[in-house]
Amino acid sequence: MSVAAPSAGPLGRLIERMHELQDLEARDAALASRLHQLRAWQSERLARTYADLTADPTQAPALEFFLTDLYGPHDFRRRDQDLARAGSILERTLPHSALGVLLDALALNVLSAELDHEMAQVLEGGAISPATYAAAYRRIGRFEDRRRQIELIVRIGERLARTVRQPLVGLALRAARAPAYLAGFGTLQEFLERGFGAFGRLGHEPTFLDTIRARESALSEALAHGDAHLLSASP
Repeated sequence: MSVAAPSAGPLGRLIERMHELQDLEARDAALASRLHQLRAWQSERLARTYADLTADPTQAPALEFFLTDLYGPHDFRRRDQDLARAGSILERTLPHSALGVLLDALALNVLSAELDHEMAQVLEGGAISPATYAAAYRRIGRFEDRRRQIELIVRIGERLARTVRQPLVGLALRAARAPAYLAGFGTLQEFLERGFGAFGRLGHEPTFLDTIRARESALSEALAHGDAHLLSASP
């Protein structure tokens, strides 16, 4: 599929960087295989860390959105292709709050991909364990970027939580459904609808994002000091 040149500005720069990272994976089969292994391992860790939220019907949809649409071993190329083709249109037409969600989501994907690439390059060979993961995490450093990664996750949630309380945005999103599919931007539309739906069910639950920030920050701090015990811990 041909992809239009990305728009100028923050959205275009993020899309260009994501394409660079995807091209690296496409050209290096060994890197792609190791990244798949790493991302699957991280997904299993997240499932353990948030098993209690998964069991809560109010919080489970928001958690599932984070695990499947923002961070996990999933392929976001189709959504990024939609963004690349629709970027300049979206910057003119989307409500500011919805555009902010997209920009933060793409920024999170780019940052996570950069960190994963570095992790994959320094991880010991063979099966990944808490000890080898912790060693690689500490070796690459970038602890400030790890903190930014957590804050992006939380900020996306905060944006969605605020946006679902704005009825006109919900109406605009529903009105965009048919035009989005006709224009070939269905994957992007579905991403936005899943996010809004998940946080609509969450309502005014204040602890969800606090839990994400607290647990991920505690884990990052422990790993920065060479402590891997939280990687295998359940709530």
